[in-house]
Amino acid sequence: MFSKILIANRGEIALRIVRACREMDIHSVAVYSDADAESLHVKLADEAVNIGPALSRKSYLSIDNIIQAAKNTGAQAIHPGYGFLSENETFVQRCRENRICFIGPPPRAIALAGNKSRARKTVEQLDIPMKPESEDDVSSVEEAFRIAGTIGYPVIIKASGGGGGRGMRIANDQQELVEAFAIAAGEARAAFGNPDLYIEKYIEKPRHIEIQILADQSGNIVHLGERECSIQKRYQKLIEESPSPLVDADLRERMGAMAIRVARAIGYENAGTMEFLVDENKHFYFMEVNARVQVEHPVTELVTGIDIVQEQIRIAAGEAMNFTQEDIQPRGWAIECRINAADPDNDFMPSPGKIESAVMPGGPGVRVDTHIYNGYTITPFYDSLIGKLIVWASDRPAAIQRLKRALSEVQIRGIKVTTPFYQRIVDNEDFRAGNIDTHFLERLNL
Repeated sequence: MFSKILIANRGEIALRIVRACREMDIHSVAVYSDADAESLHVKLADEAVNIGPALSRKSYLSIDNIIQAAKNTGAQAIHPGYGFLSENETFVQRCRENRICFIGPPPRAIALAGNKSRARKTVEQLDIPMKPESEDDVSSVEEAFRIAGTIGYPVIIKASGGGGGRGMRIANDQQELVEAFAIAAGEARAAFGNPDLYIEKYIEKPRHIEIQILADQSGNIVHLGERECSIQKRYQKLIEESPSPLVDADLRERMGAMAIRVARAIGYENAGTMEFLVDENKHFYFMEVNARVQVEHPVTELVTGIDIVQEQIRIAAGEAMNFTQEDIQPRGWAIECRINAADPDNDFMPSPGKIESAVMPGGPGVRVDTHIYNGYTITPFYDSLIGKLIVWASDRPAAIQRLKRALSEVQIRGIKVTTPFYQRIVDNEDFRAGNIDTHFLERLNL
C-alpha cells in the first residue's frame, strides 16, 4: 500500500480524497493554485504544494508542475479526482515515466474512453446496442449532411474529445445542422483543444442511466448497480439517484453485464462508469465510458456501503477486490443534489464572492461533501460546483422527503446558490412519481 498520495485536484473532490487517505493511514499531499491557498483541502491535507497561478492551464492542468510536486514530496501515487487531468493519456504516461502510480485506468483504456468514436467502434464488436451514428469523426458540414440523411433527423452532434455537455447540439433539419455544427466545433475546440465531432441519432425523452464498475488488476470486474442522471440542464447533471425509478431487476442485470463486457474488452482497471440512454420502452443504448470517479459517486456508496475512492486506491496498489458480484446487494435509496455557486433565477449565472456564513444540513441519512466554510471566497476561475448534498433513506418517497428537509436547512449567505431551485423540483409531482427524462426541466421551464 502507498504511504503518500498526491491529489491532483481541488475543491470538494480533493477534500474527499484527503479524507479517504486519512482513514487508510496514508499521508496526503494537496496541490493548489494561488487562488486556492485558503481552500479546505489545503488546510486538511498533511502537506500542500503551490503549483502555479489561478489559471488552470498554469496550475491544475500543468503536467510538469504536478509531476514535479509529486517528485519533490516523495509521493508514490497521484489521484486525479475528476476533471482536469483525470482522463489525460499523456499525464498517465508521464506518471509512469517518473515511476509514479496513477490511480485510475491504464493509458490504453483512457485513450479509448477519451475518444468516443474509437470507443464505440470497440463496443460495436461486442453486440451491444448503440444508436445509429457516424463511423468516424465528422470533419465538414457536407459530411454531416450525408450522415444525418442516412440515420435520419433529429440528430445530436457531440465532441469526440470530451463531455460535460460542451460541444453538444441537437439539429432537427439541415438548416439547424449548419448552425449546430459550427457552434459545437467551436465549443469542442475551446473546451478540449479538439474540434472533432461525431453525430448520433437523437432519441426523444431518453433517460440517462449509468453503471458504476470496479475492476482490479487480477481481472475481477463488478458493477455496483445504476445511477439515474436524467435531471439535467444544458446536458449538465444536477440531480442523481440510485437506484433508478425506471430500472427493474432484469434491466439492471442486463445493463450491468454489458457494462462489464465493455470494461473487459477495453482492458479497463480501477473505477469507471458506462453510460447508457434508455428509451420509454426500456431499450438501452451504449453512449460512452467515463474513465474516472464520477461527481455522483456518493449515491452508489450510500446504497452499496462500498467506499469507491478507497477501492480506487487499493486497486491501484495492486490489491484484489475482497468482494464479488454476489456480495453486492444495494439497499435503500440515495439522491444527490449538486450545489453550485450560481443564480438559478438568472440563467444559472456563476455567483463568485465571499461566503458570509454557511450552515449545512445534518441528521440521519444526510451527507454533505463540500470545501466551503464561513469566510471562504469563491473565485471566478473554476467550475461553480461548491458541494453536494446527498441523502439516503429506505425507499424513494422517504429519500425525497429527507432531501426536502435537508434542502430547507441549507443557509449560505453572501453568494447565490442553486438549493432553492432544487426545492422546487422535489415538490414537483412528476419528479416524485419518477416520471423524468433528460428534457424534464425544459418541459417545466425550470
